[in-house]
Amino acid sequence: MAKKTMSAAAHELFSTLLHARTTALRPPPAAHNSPTVHRCDPPPAARFAGARSTVLVVDVDGSLLLSRSLFPYFMLVALEAGGFLRGLVLLLLYPAISCMIGRGDLTVRAMAAVAFCGLRAGTFRAGRAVLPRWLLEDLAAEALQAALRAGDPARVVWASAMPRVMVEPFLREYLQVPAAAAVAAREMKTMWGFYTGLMEDDGGGGEAMTELRKKAAGGDGDVVGFSAEGSMEFLGCPLASVCKELYVVSQEEKSKWRRLPRREYPKPLVFHDGRLAFLPTPLATVAMFTWLPFCAALSVVRLAVMLALPYRYSTALLAATGMSWRLRGALPPRQSPERSGQLYACNHRTLIDPVYVSIALDRPVRAVSYSLSRVSDLISPIGCTVHLARDRARDGAAMARLLNRGDSVVVCPEGTTCREPYLLRFSPLFAELGGNGGVVPVALAVETSMFYGTTAGGWKGVDPFYYLFNPRMCYTVQFLDRVDTAPVTDGKAASPDVANRVQRMIAAALGYECTMLTRRDKYLMLAGNDGAM
Repeated sequence: MAKKTMSAAAHELFSTLLHARTTALRPPPAAHNSPTVHRCDPPPAARFAGARSTVLVVDVDGSLLLSRSLFPYFMLVALEAGGFLRGLVLLLLYPAISCMIGRGDLTVRAMAAVAFCGLRAGTFRAGRAVLPRWLLEDLAAEALQAALRAGDPARVVWASAMPRVMVEPFLREYLQVPAAAAVAAREMKTMWGFYTGLMEDDGGGGEAMTELRKKAAGGDGDVVGFSAEGSMEFLGCPLASVCKELYVVSQEEKSKWRRLPRREYPKPLVFHDGRLAFLPTPLATVAMFTWLPFCAALSVVRLAVMLALPYRYSTALLAATGMSWRLRGALPPRQSPERSGQLYACNHRTLIDPVYVSIALDRPVRAVSYSLSRVSDLISPIGCTVHLARDRARDGAAMARLLNRGDSVVVCPEGTTCREPYLLRFSPLFAELGGNGGVVPVALAVETSMFYGTTAGGWKGVDPFYYLFNPRMCYTVQFLDRVDTAPVTDGKAASPDVANRVQRMIAAALGYECTMLTRRDKYLMLAGNDGAM
């Protein structure tokens, strides 16, 4: 019985694959009435001013995105959701895939097959946690403004050749596309909870396609398309066939468009996940795979130097390998002998933040953290981290013991890392423990060239190695003016007020923005859990 089920499933998969290939090679159906084509310019605002029933079909890939290739986005899926081996396969197949250009959407289908085949559908989060960051950076300001001229968002259809799981979270979450607006993108087929790598054959229109055909046939409104020259996937799809007018922007005109600045994002990008700190274009991906064998050996050398040598010698040697740091401003004044230990509160960029605070001070510090892998503890050059239990009384008592003993204690009140220029809400517990030494705010900034040393959905045990894999990285440490916490212990000030003051000081020093978002908000968005580990 099991053999028959497997045989039937294999036959269905082969039939679907064969049908998908023939469908991709089949020319698109000809439109009954050829649309009027306007070249060089996007749809003007006057085109929608007096036409309430006009529907705008926006080609997301061709008009909104400045990049002419979808390869980097499929490579992001392959690497972040599948791993390096899957990414290598897609890279090796890229020359053959690039030869399919001009043959309908066969190129997209081929890249989707490699990137998605075998991935578990229920745990796929790259479309929500990884891709939006790169899609936002590739967004053309002029194209987005033109797409928003249609007025009523419900009268805009967002069409993409990419699978729905890749593009819809970006459109809904960050471009604020309402539920009433249609997203015309194809679904990925699944079998037994896994993606087969095959895409649906309906062109991604669904209900949107049916409604557009009614409008085109009934004459109760116009359907206007907005795309770019050379966008074969859109110009050959069924959605374009029902448009009465097509506004096609030339590549020369598109090259003059500007990237949408961060301050103009419809929704701020505060959280994103993934290991890659660069957009994996074909050449950049080749460079990464070429670097991987060398970085594995280099990371071992860097780690050995950090563990074996004092700071004054190790920092010079590490800088020669591309692992540098710099001090901005002056060091804080030394504590008098009769005072207790000193508390340092810093923003959280990577798990080795306390290491660089220790390097800058040139003395040992004790780091406290909510969660840290055993691997990170074992290879830490400043010793084991004091683990907090998320119990206010117990955590406060643990940090108070360290301070009373005279230790320098480093705490990250955000509770989790944030890559973007934002600060999460500071937990006020540290403001109640400064004692007579107060608290010294520390502003940290980190630059990496290839990999992020943090993750929300991946294996945290390899976080320090990903940081050491970078060809070049640099930490910037800045000590700010000490904040007196005596009013909190005397009951004259509230600890949240002092915590917010420290947050604002660090944000001003770095040029970041303060938020009230928390660790829980980050993990709910990126990993689908509350981050309590």
